[in-house]
Amino acid sequence: MKQTYSDKGFHHALKVVDELCIGCTHCMIACPTQAIRVRDGKAIIFEERCVDCGNCCKACPVSAILIEQDDFDLFFSYPVRVALVPSVFIGQFPSRINSGKIFGAMKSIGFTHIVEIDSVVDLVQQAYDRETKGSRCLRPAISTFCPAIVRLIQVRFPSLVDHLIRVKPPSDVAAIYYREKMEGQGYNPAELGIFYITPCAAKIASIKSPVGEARSSVDGVINMEYMYNKLLHIIINKEVGTETQADSTGLSSKGILWSLTRGESEHQPGRCLAVDGMSNVTEFLERLEETEESHIDFLELRACDESCAGGVLISGNRFLTVERLNKRAGEVSGEKAGKPDSGAVNLDLFFLDKIQSRSMLSLDPDREVAMEKMKKRDELLKVLPGIDCAACGSPSCSALAEDIVQGRAETSHCVFLQELYIRDKRLSLEDADKINASIWGKDRNYRSQSK
Repeated sequence: MKQTYSDKGFHHALKVVDELCIGCTHCMIACPTQAIRVRDGKAIIFEERCVDCGNCCKACPVSAILIEQDDFDLFFSYPVRVALVPSVFIGQFPSRINSGKIFGAMKSIGFTHIVEIDSVVDLVQQAYDRETKGSRCLRPAISTFCPAIVRLIQVRFPSLVDHLIRVKPPSDVAAIYYREKMEGQGYNPAELGIFYITPCAAKIASIKSPVGEARSSVDGVINMEYMYNKLLHIIINKEVGTETQADSTGLSSKGILWSLTRGESEHQPGRCLAVDGMSNVTEFLERLEETEESHIDFLELRACDESCAGGVLISGNRFLTVERLNKRAGEVSGEKAGKPDSGAVNLDLFFLDKIQSRSMLSLDPDREVAMEKMKKRDELLKVLPGIDCAACGSPSCSALAEDIVQGRAETSHCVFLQELYIRDKRLSLEDADKINASIWGKDRNYRSQSK
């Protein structure tokens, strides 16, 4: 398994498997932060740029990019095992399989408690109300629901960090609320393990390397695709016959739809927008950086199409998942009795500390050195062809220029400059082949080899 470039202490869930990677560039082109290069015929990831959105994983034609998760056996080390279940997990199952069968199957494999995360959205809303009415958050206020978006803003749009609402997402709020509640009921804190069933890689990264807090309130994460297949096998083979209700209460229609596109924005005051899909979000944030959009009060930004229903670890079709969740929401009342009580927990626990930027745009920590590198990069851009062909193993000419000033590439990596150097006898065909082999691997068929 190939190691990623430049570890600055941020955990990443996405890993390239060398044995499977064919160096095809699909992932490199799909990456919204230009975090991937091809070297020696394999993809590599620059960690300081990666936001764990999973676009690369979706684009890979040979499944060479894996998403790490905790060992499933980890959760048996806790005598009390709580599963945090998002609504999109239930929405993947065929309509004939209800939540009772799903929860029954979960208890049959060892979970002692089932908590539906979206039962706490009213607590999240109360925290939103307090935060957006204060002066800490600039307009438009940007939701922190999607961890890939939070990281995208940190690395690519650092000037917008102060627009992020410093409120923890529902999964973390549910973990805090139910941990406090169970400890109040006499459970030993040391024996209590809380595990989140995640639809995306970014959530794994955010739990292992939290943003705006020192430690996550969640003890481990489980790949949703793995859990779905495991439970579906149990249910279809009728290995469990008992239906079970969740231990959480108060799930409302608002909660069921919260993780879908417009799930948050429809319940916020003022003018609100919902944008999903990484390319759409990136385009909107570029606009927000360049123009004044203070007339917008709230932005719901989600990395995946159809939000969590389109997560990289979702097994089912995202449109069918949305349809099933809408149907489920229609079957419950808007306000459910027994919903979590904010008076039972300190609301201050739901807020994040200041979110720091970690801009990928900075070429060097030293300002003078950075200015020199920027000047050199701009000069290189005048020489490079500007067609973003990616034949150099970098996703664009601007990315190649940055790689050159950072010492990660040479101008001869550009195939157009190579031809010029060969014509001017500054580079031999054999040396050009060696350069190309360092990018695309020695087993490719190059000019001098094909003669």
